[in-house]
Amino acid sequence: MHIAIAGNIGSGKTTLTTLLAKRYGWTPRYEPVDNNPYLADFYADMKRWAFNTQIYFLNKRFKEVVEISRSDETIIQDRTIFEDARIFAPNLHAQGMMSDRDFDNYTDLFDLMISLVKLPDLMIYIRSTIPNLVAQIQKRGRDFEQSIRLDYLEGLNALYEGWIAGYKGNLIIIDGDNVKFGDNPQDFQKVTDMIDAKLFGLFPLEG
Repeated sequence: MHIAIAGNIGSGKTTLTTLLAKRYGWTPRYEPVDNNPYLADFYADMKRWAFNTQIYFLNKRFKEVVEISRSDETIIQDRTIFEDARIFAPNLHAQGMMSDRDFDNYTDLFDLMISLVKLPDLMIYIRSTIPNLVAQIQKRGRDFEQSIRLDYLEGLNALYEGWIAGYKGNLIIIDGDNVKFGDNPQDFQKVTDMIDAKLFGLFPLEG
């Protein structure tokens, strides 16, 4: 089974992936952020490094999806291949950071890949406002993220909402501003109750 967690930068995807993997005994697959050799250069000069960075992520994510499809384990994935192509690349293109030529090349490659990929068994989307994202980014203190522009995050958020509005698969939406699953066990219980209902048809008891 394939469980996927989607959400903007700083929304809490990695935290939730870790918590759910421990709670259900699922195998976690984390986003390859720290291993991306282009990322620091990208945040310093987005226009120069946007295409390289996105191709790196797309390659890694496609390899992950293929491995997940061949696995007998239940795997929970921190960020999906769909976000790379439907959120991050279009945002860079819209903001003039990726040329028409590069974006068309990228999109053609993604369309070929996605024809071989099925939707996750469950998509969990963490919805967050910009102030909450900024606070989370500052809290975790990754040096290369401190130069992220607000208009970049705002563009991503708008694309996330558009993508989720048309998503056709099994979906749970979490209010990342108010459901503090990383700090509050009761809030984490709310998340697991929703997952149990979706995956196993279990509903929390009243009282």
